[in-house]
Amino acid sequence: MIYLTLPDAKERRLSFYLAMEEYAARQLNDGDDLFFLWQVEPSVIFGRNQVIEQEVNIDYCRQHGIAFFRRKSGGGCVYADRSNVMMSYITRSDEVVTTFSRYMTMVAAMLADLGIKATTTENNDVLIDGRKVSGNAFYHIPGHSIVHGTMLFDTDMQHMLCAITPPQTKLDKHGVQSVRQRITLLKEHTDLTIDAFKAYVREHLCDKSHQLTHSDVQAITTIEEEYLNPIFIYGKENLSL
Repeated sequence: MIYLTLPDAKERRLSFYLAMEEYAARQLNDGDDLFFLWQVEPSVIFGRNQVIEQEVNIDYCRQHGIAFFRRKSGGGCVYADRSNVMMSYITRSDEVVTTFSRYMTMVAAMLADLGIKATTTENNDVLIDGRKVSGNAFYHIPGHSIVHGTMLFDTDMQHMLCAITPPQTKLDKHGVQSVRQRITLLKEHTDLTIDAFKAYVREHLCDKSHQLTHSDVQAITTIEEEYLNPIFIYGKENLSL
């Protein structure tokens, strides 16, 4: 698998990495699978079909400088910050079940090789001791599939709990009263630092690398404009929020 790198170390918005996935799928994914890790300043990302005001605490996010974005995949609302590792996997396939199965098995096996007993669920989560450490979502463009997910390493729990607003019915379904009771942080299960963990993942999963050019970055930035469009973020009926 090929690990994608950028030509510089600039900090970028979450929307850039969503556009980078799409660019890689459309322009680069003609052979080996592609993979990259990324981190962002505090941000909330919610699914394609979700209603923003039902999932995102917009007032809290604005008060605390937390950005929010919509993605093109389905799934639930996620909080991310620089203590949280995001993962992107691009492959040539239209098979949702096969792609998800391959990716989830890959992530669980990678954790197992660290001595961490991880399991996967039908909801595309990775669990450690029955508690969620990674959530993942999928979408595809013709001939290509993208899976992206979180790895909760050591995130700001206060922001996570306040920036997103999961329905109480979702919490009740898991028999818990709070998000914190059903998630775990990877730092609780390994002595690796977050940078050492990122290096481990790259070395474990990828045997090649490809550095994007500044021209690639310019093309990605053009794609990113769609993700920054208020109509895409809020939906046509919610532009006044």
